[in-house]
Amino acid sequence: MSVVKSTLSGVDLKTVGTSLQGALVDLINLSLLAKQVHWNVIGPRFRSVHLQLDEVVATARTHSDIVAERATAIGWTPDGRAATVAAAGPIVDLPEGWIKDVDGVRLLVDALGAVVLRMRERIEATGEADPVSQDVLIALTGDLEKHAWMFQAESA
Repeated sequence: MSVVKSTLSGVDLKTVGTSLQGALVDLINLSLLAKQVHWNVIGPRFRSVHLQLDEVVATARTHSDIVAERATAIGWTPDGRAATVAAAGPIVDLPEGWIKDVDGVRLLVDALGAVVLRMRERIEATGEADPVSQDVLIALTGDLEKHAWMFQAESA
């Protein structure tokens, strides 16, 4: 049963809904990964990396809400449950325990790179089906690419 009726065709709704759902899971996963590193980072650059990680978390959380609400607006029910996020698997393998600052930066470079690649695929997939949802994905990808740039610069 769909309470919210979509103006998209069934095929377009599935394409866009699936893209938004994937983005939602990636953003939740990214926020959890960045927070885990944030709590466990150690090393000479602790403070700057620690604060930078909180910026990634804030971006991911803000955009996850925007993505989920966009999905709802088009009649797709977003699923951000822990089991759904866990079933998607990790973006990158995250070690247990303390994480050296240089390793934390490398983990974020890898994670952001992986998420940005998937977001770009979603941008491509949603272009004709729903330019409004595509704009949401473009905006969030731009913000993630900015974080990716900063972590890459940090690791140079």
